[in-house]
Amino acid sequence: MPGKRPAPPWAWRTGAALTALAALQQLALACGLPLPGWQPWPLLLAAAPLLWWGRAGLLSGLAALPGPPPALRARLAAVPPGALVAAVLGLAALLWAALQDHEPWIGHEESVYANKARSWTEGGPPAAGWGEYRPPGLPLLGTLALRLHDDVGALRAVTLLLALAMLATTYLVAARWTTPHRAVLTVLLVLCGLGFLRRLPEFLNDIGSTGLLLVVIFLLTRAQERPGSRALLALPPFVLAAFYLRYGVAGNLAAILLAALLAYGPRAWLAQGRRLAVAGGVVLAGLVPHFVHATQVTGSPLGLVFWATSQAERQFVGDGLLYYLAIFPYRLAGDLGGVLMAAGLVAAYPAVRRLRGKGAGGEPVPGARRRAFLGLTSVLIFVLLGVATDGEPRFVYLPVVLLTVLGVQALAEAAGEQRRRLLAAVGVLALLTAAGTARVVAHGAMPGPTGQARSTVPVARALAHDGDPCLLVTGYEPETGWYSGCDAVTYRQYRAAPPPAAGTRVAFIRYAHGRHQPGDRALAELTRGLEPTVRRFPATGVLGAATVVTVRARG
Repeated sequence: MPGKRPAPPWAWRTGAALTALAALQQLALACGLPLPGWQPWPLLLAAAPLLWWGRAGLLSGLAALPGPPPALRARLAAVPPGALVAAVLGLAALLWAALQDHEPWIGHEESVYANKARSWTEGGPPAAGWGEYRPPGLPLLGTLALRLHDDVGALRAVTLLLALAMLATTYLVAARWTTPHRAVLTVLLVLCGLGFLRRLPEFLNDIGSTGLLLVVIFLLTRAQERPGSRALLALPPFVLAAFYLRYGVAGNLAAILLAALLAYGPRAWLAQGRRLAVAGGVVLAGLVPHFVHATQVTGSPLGLVFWATSQAERQFVGDGLLYYLAIFPYRLAGDLGGVLMAAGLVAAYPAVRRLRGKGAGGEPVPGARRRAFLGLTSVLIFVLLGVATDGEPRFVYLPVVLLTVLGVQALAEAAGEQRRRLLAAVGVLALLTAAGTARVVAHGAMPGPTGQARSTVPVARALAHDGDPCLLVTGYEPETGWYSGCDAVTYRQYRAAPPPAAGTRVAFIRYAHGRHQPGDRALAELTRGLEPTVRRFPATGVLGAATVVTVRARG
């Protein structure tokens, strides 16, 4: 039978040319040269199939390149992986600091947690925008930060620490699944991803919970790959911390447990029945306070979780899944990270097929079963979260990390003797991509929220708490509450709530281009029988001029 026909040389050369253009594109972005719409072209996604098709020629070309001088090679080899990952963490901190200048005002979702954190400080104002379906973990950490320094920077420093902890966890876990140097590359690829960098500067709980879930997955693999391991007994604190930090991890945990059952088989877990029962019992005991609170608020122990799910802004069941399919992998991890994610998904497929062929109850093959476990977890998270809620890149950081780990390992295995050169080239491109993506985030993604804040912040500060009880009614209640120090509700919430206490200063805020606000007739109904005072604010942001009608509640 004749051998497989080799790919023509133009395949890998065209792929290499597209890769060079991708590198130049990122260099241009890093230097501040704008692209239309600040959207880089996904050149690497086009280059990857060509490079794979002509990989024999690509590897031959890499082998023909001159290497560094022996002295320089020895110095590079002497750099420990710990120093490299410390440099990547330092880069993450620098990017976090640089992006703060482009989004100086706290955003809508951030301010919900910020208001709750401030409400727990001594004499703190009401938690404007807070709903009981939200978890207490991030506000608790925020309260500790506000006791040290009462400003937005202190809150965002909390999530910087959470992000650094998550990246460090990614390194430690990936180093045990692959090699330390490949783990450093994995961390750098996660950092340069578009979805990750967009939320790195913000006071949110998604990145921190991802680090905790990574530990959960690592402990599950360790429990199966090391006979007699007590890793399961270490699970409860990480599961509970992730849950109380973000209730949304319930879907991730369900996907993890189902994937673990499919990858390792029921018998493998029943063999650890005693440790599994102890770990499960401790987790259930740790959830008792949540169940009690949920029952008090909703009448059901699971009421808060279902309530949180019901807040999804989806149009129909499954639109989140369609969203993830539409943006996979480019909008999740960027051009370079998307290629590695796709490679990881492809690499996991044969391992999953092997499980189907041999059954999940046979002799364990740690490497193959782990690869199947990570791949199944990633796919199931996309499916379960995509069906249960709306789509957001920050909801699926965990599969991004897992597929990147698999992708880096698959790339190294495919490169053979040229893996060092190829991985080094990917690392250099990742550094360029980190700088370019930071520019894209700063100039492409952040101007929208910042333009809105230019409208809401001056109005909120002009209506700041003056010692008397105050209530602001607006379509932008969390951020307005943060910058005013007053309680704030939406118009719908105001209509549904009991009348405010007598003497409360109630301000109805409307913007020329605002959302969720009544017309003149409806506003007149809300202020009937009261003595309104009207103030107008000039347009300073995208929402246009503001009109504020203030009354004193009569109870």
